[in-house]
Parts: sequence; structure tokens; C-alpha cells
Amino acid sequence: MPAGPAVDPRGPRFAAAVTTVVLAVVLLTGWWPLLAAQTVVFGIGAFIGLKPAPYSVLYRVLLAPRLGPTDEREDAAPLRFAQAVGFVFALVGTVGYASGVTTLGIVATAFALFAAFLNAAFNFCLGCEMYLLFKRLSPRAEQA
Repeated sequence: MPAGPAVDPRGPRFAAAVTTVVLAVVLLTGWWPLLAAQTVVFGIGAFIGLKPAPYSVLYRVLLAPRLGPTDEREDAAPLRFAQAVGFVFALVGTVGYASGVTTLGIVATAFALFAAFLNAAFNFCLGCEMYLLFKRLSPRAEQA
């Protein structure tokens, strides 16, 4: 599955900021249907692509035209991996909340929130760094 074309790095950072707010609201309220919606957002970004992901669309329509163009680009593969990691944590959190195992829901949501906040506030994509580490450690990387 191709990761897609390189992307404007401001888009994923915007998505991380929105995700941070969504996950903080989930932790403050315990309203797990919002976490389920965030799980779908992560799933679209991870398994369908970054371009159709809802926060990417918001960025392209609302913010990018006001910010102007940039020559800076990021590889989409680490970003999609990060979305997949977020998907797993959000899915576990949703299942935890929905099944009454609230502690599981809170912990999984808190991990996802921590990663989203790191990206939004410090431009540090934890999932992207995991992707790069796995790529460096893979046996195929040593053959190249």
C-alpha cells in the first residue's frame, strides 16, 4: 500500500492539535462516542490515506489557503503509521469505555492524548519516530 504523496507538515500538526482537543474532551467527560468518532478519523488516515482524512480536509479548506504555500514536505508513510498507532489506542479506549472497563478507556485515551499533544505542541511525532526506528531495525534495512 503506497503511503501517498509527500504532505505539507503543517497539516499533520493541525490534525494533532484538533486530536488533542478531542481526546482531552473525552478524558474530561468520559463521552466515549466522541472517542469512537476519533477512532474512525485515525482509521481513515491510516488505512485509506491522509488526503481524505477529515482533519486534513479541514486544514486544506480552512487553513492552508490563509497560510500560503510552503516548499517543505514530509513523507506520508511515517504519518500514516502514526495514525495507525493512534487508531489502535483509540480503539482500545473505545472498547474499554463501551464495555465498562473505564480504566482501560482512560489509560488508552491518555496515551493517545500524550502522543497527539507532543506533535501539536512540540512538533514531535511519536508514531513517526516509532516508524523510523522500526524501519532502521528491520532486516531489510540492513540489506540495503
